[in-house]
Amino acid sequence: MALLQHCSVSVISAVRLSFSSSASPPLTTRASLNFDQEKKSHSRRMICRAMVQEAAAQGIPSVYAREMERLSAKESLILAFNDAGGFEALVTGKITDLQKIDVNERITTLERLNPTPRPTTSPYLEGRWSFEWFGSNTPGSLAARVIFERFPSSFVSLSSMDIVIKDASTRATANVKLLNMIENKVILTSKLTVEGPLRMKEEYLEGMLESPTVIEEAVPEQLRGLLGQATTTLQHLPEPVKDTLANGLRIPLGGSYQRFFMISYLDDEILIVRDTLGVPEVLTRVETSSSSSVIENLEYNS
Repeated sequence: MALLQHCSVSVISAVRLSFSSSASPPLTTRASLNFDQEKKSHSRRMICRAMVQEAAAQGIPSVYAREMERLSAKESLILAFNDAGGFEALVTGKITDLQKIDVNERITTLERLNPTPRPTTSPYLEGRWSFEWFGSNTPGSLAARVIFERFPSSFVSLSSMDIVIKDASTRATANVKLLNMIENKVILTSKLTVEGPLRMKEEYLEGMLESPTVIEEAVPEQLRGLLGQATTTLQHLPEPVKDTLANGLRIPLGGSYQRFFMISYLDDEILIVRDTLGVPEVLTRVETSSSSSVIENLEYNS
């Protein structure tokens, strides 16, 4: 800058000394000097822009490599579920310790690549999710334990578990089959409260046992007569009893049970949460949530 000022003073002095014998006004010389300054400034801007573009170009392979690593980790986790026997093996306790540690290792690998920094308020959280993996102290394992401790596996089976998250509330459904002929659903509704970018509180509001549905084509021929008699008997029951059977048995919980959990991974296909003991639950999306639905009703307790 000092050199530039010195040049300007020297040129102006020279112009003033030769003004009487020169036909060119001083403004011409000053304008020429200013143009050179603009040219240098423009050159510096071009160099800076080129450096930024070069740095961005060098960052693209890194971002691409991380995304490829994340997709590979997701695929590896799903393959580990399948190799372990899937949901059926999980609920019946047929998974070995080696398979459990293998799945947990892949879960932690995927969590490290979480692409959603604030999952509790992300629109990706809403939608229908299916349980793929849960530990020994989670609601999913408790439901399975209650069922299989009271009934033999040949009599009852837990075919699937899913949960719908929408507008700060959840509706978890366990689909149960009795003798492969009678389908029943156990439903648990709860309220969600955001307690931070990763942490949430879940308060259970109501449990419901839906009216069972008979799969007629699965009923053996020798039992279809008994099924018809049972249907006729149900039609003659008192109205309050019929209403209960038709609408299901509701058990109000009134928020007396609650739990805290942390969302450790979330994208458009996979959700991973951990409870207060660090036990993971892994869910996969069943339906694509609406892109316009954003969680606005959740409380944020800072």
